[in-house]
Amino acid sequence: MFGFTRRRRARIRKQPFADAWIDILKQNMPIYERLTEKAKAELRGHIQVFVHEKQFEGCGGFEMTDEVRVTIASQACLLLLNRETDYYPQLKTILVYPSQYFSVVPKDIGGGIVTEVKQTRLGESWHRGPVVLSWDDVRRGAVDPRDGKNVALHEFAHQLDSEYGDTDGAPALSRPAMFTPWARVLQREYDELREDMERHRKTYIDKYGATNPAEFFAVVTEMFFEQPRQLNRRHPELYEQFKLFYQQDPLNWTRQPK
Repeated sequence: MFGFTRRRRARIRKQPFADAWIDILKQNMPIYERLTEKAKAELRGHIQVFVHEKQFEGCGGFEMTDEVRVTIASQACLLLLNRETDYYPQLKTILVYPSQYFSVVPKDIGGGIVTEVKQTRLGESWHRGPVVLSWDDVRRGAVDPRDGKNVALHEFAHQLDSEYGDTDGAPALSRPAMFTPWARVLQREYDELREDMERHRKTYIDKYGATNPAEFFAVVTEMFFEQPRQLNRRHPELYEQFKLFYQQDPLNWTRQPK
């Protein structure tokens, strides 16, 4: 990172954090109140940089507000705590629809024929492109931090995954020694999820994670932050790998002093 960018961001992080923004965090992001004071301060600084650097655009007639910006930024920046970060360097724009929206995608119907179909979307993350989100679903996922469903965490996990290469469930790890256990544990857990799905067995991890390794990483990210006890109890090695990657332990949040 260039020195002037580092200094500019440091100045932004030191600016006063608006009381109205604190109220938004308390109302829309219950996880915020479970963090230590140090983590809260770091998160607030990251939010200020994120809102300053990223372009938020309303779609489908949606009006952009500070509530939308701060709520989305808080979810994106939760993934950055305790880690060296360049604030999603490939991401410039966040597109926000008022609710679920349609996306036209190609579909191979056989015989060499490809048609277009509409799919309902809650969010999308484009490699070197925008993040697209449904505001209703962003707010619903943020307000209920224990349901294991958070579309903003999911899509920004994809952004982390693709920062330094393909979106393939293998984000950049902080130390070379982490790669072997990460690959071993995630491959095994992903294969087990796919087998469980094929055999119609009940799974704790959402079966959407069996789509491909990238979706597995994003789905488990949602669960890591929102259902840490359940994830650790059922998949302890997987939880440990995500704890090392994110440099956070959500299991301890509620036990930490304010």
